[in-house]
Amino acid sequence: MKTRNVATYGMLIALAFILSYIESIIPVPVPVPGIKLGLANLVVVTALFLMGPKQAFVLSMVRIVLVGLTFGNFSTMLFSFGGGLLSWLLMAAAKKWKKFSITGVSILGGIGHNTGQILVAMWVVNNSVIVYYLPFLIISGLVTGAAIGIVGALIINNIKKIDFTKN
Repeated sequence: MKTRNVATYGMLIALAFILSYIESIIPVPVPVPGIKLGLANLVVVTALFLMGPKQAFVLSMVRIVLVGLTFGNFSTMLFSFGGGLLSWLLMAAAKKWKKFSITGVSILGGIGHNTGQILVAMWVVNNSVIVYYLPFLIISGLVTGAAIGIVGALIINNIKKIDFTKN
């Protein structure tokens, strides 16, 4: 890898890690447990549009491992992998299809993350009753995905305006 790519990966992984930490200390005033803002997905969405799907996947998976080892456990990593993988798959497919805006891609990512976590939970506890929790999480993914997508679009559009060839 070129030095610039290594530095970019390092910076984005650190940013996603920091956003995950910030998210863990911010209480979300919602009576439904488990709902999060998805701040780290801002980095994944930005990487998807500026670097590509493979790079966004690497960032997402490395962040999940680092956050899981630092703030969680094997269980939290398992749920995060399920959510992160489905989220990335939906976002990468939607971006490739070119029918969705950045915000639309992010919304799919938010819904996909929550759906992936529910699927993992159903598998872990071997009980499909958990699926009744999904409508609340879909609404959460829609709202937080839209917010992350709007901010992501602003970041992406502003970064694209910068001429990085100037010293």
